[in-house]
Amino acid sequence: MVQELVIAAVAAVSGAAVYGMAAARVVKQYERGVVLRLGRLHDRVRPPGFTMIVPGVDRLRKVNMQIVTMPVPAQDGITRDNVTVRVDAVIYFKVVDPASAVIAVEDYRFAVSQMAQTSLRSIIGKSDLDDLLSNREKLNQGLELMIDSPSVGWGVQIDRVEIKDVSLPETMKRSMARQAEADRERRARVINADAELQASKKLAQAAQEMSSQPAALQLRLLQTVVAVAAEKNSTLVLPFPVELLRFLERAQQGQPPAEVRQPQSPSGYDGSSPQTEPHARTGSQAQAESHAPESHARGEDLAQDGSRAARLPADEPPAPRDPATGLPDPATASPDSAEERQHGGARAEPFVHH
Repeated sequence: MVQELVIAAVAAVSGAAVYGMAAARVVKQYERGVVLRLGRLHDRVRPPGFTMIVPGVDRLRKVNMQIVTMPVPAQDGITRDNVTVRVDAVIYFKVVDPASAVIAVEDYRFAVSQMAQTSLRSIIGKSDLDDLLSNREKLNQGLELMIDSPSVGWGVQIDRVEIKDVSLPETMKRSMARQAEADRERRARVINADAELQASKKLAQAAQEMSSQPAALQLRLLQTVVAVAAEKNSTLVLPFPVELLRFLERAQQGQPPAEVRQPQSPSGYDGSSPQTEPHARTGSQAQAESHAPESHARGEDLAQDGSRAARLPADEPPAPRDPATGLPDPATASPDSAEERQHGGARAEPFVHH
């Protein structure tokens, strides 16, 4: 009898141990337990720690409450400005309602992944290329709202959505590189022009200050010479003052016209009688006259005196001539003819030099 009792006690203990082992469950700190009793949701969610369920009646499902990082596969799309791009993203979410995550959706991870892909395609079609490249923060917020709206009923909260990379075609990359280069060149030219403008204003002010003090310009010239000589050059550059050039230009503009030299008459008077202006000589005539011998010049003078004597009245004898020069002797000239030449009488012929 005692032996039977011992056997029954051992069997009961063994059964209790087996039952305890079958009913015992451990829920981790980052998990929550959802119990389904005979297929129905138990109203109490099991907290972390040790818990017991009815074996064969209850079914415990553990739900991870940590933030899940899920990569969204790259999606090909066409932007609003008709540019083909390939965009991939990453999504951060967590479960806030374990019961809804188990009951409302079959697999909340797969559902969130598919919703993220479709939302990413939609946001690509609604955005421009410039927004995808430079205004990603706004696109991330819009993508988060699009995914979070249906996931609220699944007991899932979208924590954050980030667009990782935007892949462009090679032709578009080259076009954008040329555009960026042209924009940088434009800004560089504008900066250089602005610097030239400011420098010109400062130089104008410096020139105005130096104009009031002429010694300042001379000191500046000496400073330039010192700066050039400090280079140890074999050639020394001396700046030419601009004021000297202006002085020479003003002197050239204010120079009076060249005076016309009147040739002296053979009689030796100072040109008080009417004289004719000499004819303009060409360069060939001047060169020929410069190389002509003195005898030729004397012959021309004798020919002119003979023609003058031929035009005198017949009753007036010709004037005696100097044997050395062949010209009329002024000492033996008649007083009437000398007086007429002095006062410009009608008989005085103009001296024309050809």
